Amino acid sequence: MLAGMSVDYVVRLEQDRSSQPSTQLLGALARALRLSDDERDHLFHLAGHHPPPADGVVRLARAGLMRMLDLLGDTPALVLSDLGEVLAQNRAALLLMGDHTRFTGDRRYVMYRWFTEPAARAVCPPEEQEHQARQMVADLRAVVGRRSGDPTVAGLVDRLQAASADFRRLWAEQEVAVRRANRKTLLNPRVGRLVMDCETLIAPDQGQQLLVFTPADAETRERLELLRVLGFEEFPAGVTGRVER
Repeated sequence: MLAGMSVDYVVRLEQDRSSQPSTQLLGALARALRLSDDERDHLFHLAGHHPPPADGVVRLARAGLMRMLDLLGDTPALVLSDLGEVLAQNRAALLLMGDHTRFTGDRRYVMYRWFTEPAARAVCPPEEQEHQARQMVADLRAVVGRRSGDPTVAGLVDRLQAASADFRRLWAEQEVAVRRANRKTLLNPRVGRLVMDCETLIAPDQGQQLLVFTPADAETRERLELLRVLGFEEFPAGVTGRVER
């Protein structure tokens, strides 16, 4: 269930009665089994694939951060790469913002969706969108400094500049800042306005971050509790939900 595949398929895979599994399937298994980086790489080798590269193309959340997600329980939390790819979410985060691990290509970057898809900003009140955009761009510039010469980072910046005049405007202002703690307002399609404190815990190598969302007031706390009671069954058709960092 956690890996998104049937019991029958897993049994056939274990018994070597299936075709070679894809890298996407192996990544899902590694997440579900909470494998360490070394165990994950071994799994890829056993299946005849090269392990995920370090440039973020097939990044998987660290095993320690995954365990922290489990421990947080009803507190919404997610794991991000330093370029803003959502690598893992706990159940509370899925209820709050929908599944953000499903995107591929440039759309897997939260910032790319923000600047190229107007609907991606709907989670944020209009009066806060400029501030949110500035924070994302300033954080990306800090990543560029840490990963100087990395073609993955440079390529993302080039594609953003080509795709968005708004991004070009903010990028030209040369602001730089690492995101650590923040208060933001999220607009959830089922329970409405939520004021959340967002704490960012950064891994030692700064390659991944754990974002933890806690309610900033009593009303938000009550609405989060309602969201937990509603569960997944009552998501309106077509609603995916989004969160932007």
